[in-house]
Amino acid sequence: MTAPGVDDAVRAKEPVIERRLHPVTPLRRAWAPVAVVVGWAVHDPDQAQQQLTRLTTTTLLVALAVLVPAAALYGFLTWWFTHFAVTETELRIRTGLLFRRTAHIRLERIQAVDITQPLLARVAGVAKLKLDVVGTDKKDELSFLGEREARALRAELLARAAGFAPETAHEVGEAPVRELLRTPPRDLAISVALTGATWGSLAAALVVPPVLWLATHSVWTVLATGLPLLGAAGASSAGRFVGEYDWTVGESPDGLRIDHGLLDRTHETVPPGRVQTVRIVEPLLWRRRGWVRVELDVAGSSNSVLVPVAPRAVAESVVARVLPGVSVPSAEALSRPPRRAGRCVPVWWRGCGLAVTDTVFAARHGLLRRSLALVPHAKVQSVRLSQGPWQRLWRLADVHVDTGANKTVTARLRGAQEAAELLRGQAERSRTGRRDARPDRWMAP
Repeated sequence: MTAPGVDDAVRAKEPVIERRLHPVTPLRRAWAPVAVVVGWAVHDPDQAQQQLTRLTTTTLLVALAVLVPAAALYGFLTWWFTHFAVTETELRIRTGLLFRRTAHIRLERIQAVDITQPLLARVAGVAKLKLDVVGTDKKDELSFLGEREARALRAELLARAAGFAPETAHEVGEAPVRELLRTPPRDLAISVALTGATWGSLAAALVVPPVLWLATHSVWTVLATGLPLLGAAGASSAGRFVGEYDWTVGESPDGLRIDHGLLDRTHETVPPGRVQTVRIVEPLLWRRRGWVRVELDVAGSSNSVLVPVAPRAVAESVVARVLPGVSVPSAEALSRPPRRAGRCVPVWWRGCGLAVTDTVFAARHGLLRRSLALVPHAKVQSVRLSQGPWQRLWRLADVHVDTGANKTVTARLRGAQEAAELLRGQAERSRTGRRDARPDRWMAP
């Protein structure tokens, strides 16, 4: 019989196998020297134009003959000196041609592993692996890997982060996914058209140019202002449609999977237990159709949208998967501020509401664009009460709830006595919620 510590000692002495990125990577990195030259030309166009006029055809051909091989050599060397390896406890990434950098990413600190495929990467059959790690603002990434290799590595990292042994992590494979929601392109297009920002941009593009024409009678001024406004309106609407096209939400043991994108395809993961706040947004022009948008605040992650547009009942069913045991309070369950709040904020005070259940702190604000924020008690980091001079006069106060994602949810215009009781009660609910919360683990049963 082998002693318990022998296997660990033998495994610790096993060599770490380092791997390289996909061979197509040098083509991407070869653009760096070219980008430097282009950046210099954009920064000082007059000087660049003067230098170009002095160049003869022979000089230009010689410069290209030097620049192209130099760019190719740079791309090859940066690829050659980039390695990564997965050990029992961490992911190691070694990069750098002149200045070496080695990143040691502990597996238990990994929050999400996302796969993105820009359009050209999809054509080449490669993908970019991005990692959200606790305590870091910038994502580490591996670009590029073969599409199959990226998915296999993602599954291996998640399996090891969940506590599977190294020898079985490869066998676990990618966790199965059960589809919860798929956004139809027609609904997405209509929702973008009914967004207030789109109409605001179009209105500005239609109103500002005539005003400028009456004021200046200059065609160039009108074109210089009107065309960018029209372009911004079209780009914001088209960009949102392209980015959120074919939005699919699926449930798997390693969290919720989100796939989306028409040109650049993105495969994201909502980490289990890391969601700090869920916001259900209801724009004015969506209410007739009963549509809502669901947004997220995730600690240490850039994931911010869960559902771009969906019927309210469907969206709430997805929220229930993100926040197990939490039910979304109905509009009737939200208590309004006292009527004297209208002295502080006329009309708009009617859009504020509050509901505190056994599991969640829910605060609503907005009259035209309603937003209901849900914060589980276990995710509350601190509670604050604020009261301005005008609010003190009318015995009102705001209660602020701070979360682990450096965000704040505010219950506005509450009665002063109610706010004080809410402050004391929420502090106790937060302590109880953190004590009873499930551990934030990948593939937890």
